[in-house]
Amino acid sequence: MRYKQLGYSGLSVSELCLGTMIFGEDSKRSTPADEAEKIIHHYLDLGGNHIDTANVYAGGRSEEIVGKAIQDRRDQVVLATKVRFAMGDGPNDQGLSRHHILHSVEDSLRRLKTDYIDLLYMHCWDPLTPIEESLNAFNDMVTQGKIRYIGVSNFKAWQLMKALAVSDANGWARFIAAQYQYSLVMRDIEDEFIDLCLSEGLGITPWGPLGGGFLSGKYRADQRPDEPGEGRLATTPDRDEEAWARRATVKNWQLLEVIQQIITELPAATYSQIALAWVLAQPGVDSVVLGVRTIEQLQDNLGSADLHLTEAQIERLNKASATEKGYPYRFLELYGSRE
Repeated sequence: MRYKQLGYSGLSVSELCLGTMIFGEDSKRSTPADEAEKIIHHYLDLGGNHIDTANVYAGGRSEEIVGKAIQDRRDQVVLATKVRFAMGDGPNDQGLSRHHILHSVEDSLRRLKTDYIDLLYMHCWDPLTPIEESLNAFNDMVTQGKIRYIGVSNFKAWQLMKALAVSDANGWARFIAAQYQYSLVMRDIEDEFIDLCLSEGLGITPWGPLGGGFLSGKYRADQRPDEPGEGRLATTPDRDEEAWARRATVKNWQLLEVIQQIITELPAATYSQIALAWVLAQPGVDSVVLGVRTIEQLQDNLGSADLHLTEAQIERLNKASATEKGYPYRFLELYGSRE
């Protein structure tokens, strides 16, 4: 396992992060607690140190599973969780208000069986709460030692830049990590966020690097999955990000053909490993969140750390997965250079 500094900080994280979103969910595609604990221990035994969860995952059950699994190995783990979405029915049980942040941190600490969180993310922008209030509350938690670093997820670029400016103006703790969807089938963040994070010192921690399982290579164009056992794409509504309707496009099927061609050049590699190796090779990416359901999937995904794509192979994947640039990005590519 290789390690990287997370953004402009001294925190070292393994380049493959264990995601725990489906641990403890009440569904056929989730990972039950006993199996999840085995996955966590196996990941740690192989040198991984970065575990990602959120208070909202499985209604808090994911945090409980993680907390139990790492309680005797807490010092080995860089533990990340999140706050923003609803954890109850009351008007103050969601958002990024001081009230909700302070309550959520205490609840997460209890579920995780720890007295500190290494990395706490703002899970999404809150349009009702001034960002100054949210950042001040996060900074207070850092000062008290309950949080060590802070991160951001699912903000627009202007919202992220405004938050950084507010932190800088007040001398408050600054985001060191940015968690966004990023894969060969979802490259939207390249228009703004790669440059922003590189410029401002945020390490990118991509979620959904396999496009909801589409890039695992197990699906066929004429066989839409409809059973829970067939993975996330079988149970995700079409309105959601990782949905069959967003994945099963002509371009994406052609991309899978390119991956298959590369497999013939790297016969020991799998679809998943090639897709993950591509994400790992992208600028600004420090730790990729793996969304595994079984130990077998974890073992396969971890193989991407030892897979080195050539520049020519990366370029073929870039070309096959490229998205059409809109304005002003198309204009800037043509006329933005000073040469």
